[in-house]
Amino acid sequence: MERIGIVGGGIGGMTAAIALRRAGHEVVVFEQAARFGRVGADINLTPNAVRALDGIGIGAALREHGARPSARVSRTFDTGEETSRLPMSDEAEAKYGAPQLTLHRADLLSALEAALPAGCVRLGRRVASVGEADGEVRIGFADGSAEAVSVLVGADGIHSAVRAALFGAERPRFTGVVAYRAVVPRAALDLPRLDQFTKWWGPNPQSQIVTFPISAGREIFIFATAPQDSWREESWTLPGSVEELRAEYAGYHPEARALLAACDSVLKTALYERDPLPSWSRGRVTLLGDACHPMLPFMAQGAGQAVEDAVVLARCLGGVREVPGALRRYEALRMGRTAEIQVGSRGNNWLRAGGNADWVYGYDAWGVPLDASPPVLAPETGLPRGAAADVA
Repeated sequence: MERIGIVGGGIGGMTAAIALRRAGHEVVVFEQAARFGRVGADINLTPNAVRALDGIGIGAALREHGARPSARVSRTFDTGEETSRLPMSDEAEAKYGAPQLTLHRADLLSALEAALPAGCVRLGRRVASVGEADGEVRIGFADGSAEAVSVLVGADGIHSAVRAALFGAERPRFTGVVAYRAVVPRAALDLPRLDQFTKWWGPNPQSQIVTFPISAGREIFIFATAPQDSWREESWTLPGSVEELRAEYAGYHPEARALLAACDSVLKTALYERDPLPSWSRGRVTLLGDACHPMLPFMAQGAGQAVEDAVVLARCLGGVREVPGALRRYEALRMGRTAEIQVGSRGNNWLRAGGNADWVYGYDAWGVPLDASPPVLAPETGLPRGAAADVA
């Protein structure tokens, strides 16, 4: 049994904590926030993510709070023409072993928190330094305290302090895209097909509107992106203007504009990215989720890939004696898939006109062979050799 520290109490970090405890390890989560709050709005869990979360025992809670979109639909922004339709709900469950679930991010975090014992998560612990010596990892915190663990997992997001400690400081790039987020009561909308996940594809790759039900169908979440030349604010997320939101999509179909007309408040967020990393691990320290592969939201896989990482990491560390080798196996198994999805999300062409979703939705983090030969990555792209740069 190892004493494993996880930096970051988000979706990936909490999933990893549960999975690692189930594998027999002692786990402590260090979270910089002083308390957990109802932060964020939506989470779109595609079947690959739900299947992974079912394996740590929180599936019933997710189904209680989530909605099950009937289909994933693409529509053209101005004419409303439907260009692709992928049945979800019961059909996805039959095909992939789990449905798509859409819910409030806080409901997922609450389910994860409830699956951990009291004292497992330490709040108010901001990492200041990470060092390894004599078979242990020492973590220094901003308050002057320190902890020692035998394995450290950095699940602390795109601004990861663990990542910076391993590979040096680096700033993510602003993509030139901003996102608007809003939630509208379903009762306030007189529109058809509100039970499905709908993506309105705009006149350019940066412009789109995505809508789907959350809160067991009682609310409709709206996520819209648009090009913007620069972002000069200190915060990535600010209160937005509903007038600006409506004006940005004035050329969209009447059904899409009706959704925006029902918004009485909106948040505006800058979207940032990094290139795929050539390595995630060093010695007894590794990375997970956005700390190593932050993704644009266009394939809805950011949380899903963090959850998959967590499960595969826990399996690689299950009963193993040689920690650095187990961490190398984990990153080798995960790097090709996450890089392909990371670059594909940047291309924003996923299921626009149909296509096969099986390679994303059909992945089983609990069943992928741990002794499988990992893909050979091309150094110039970080992708598996032969993979397309923009994944459709």
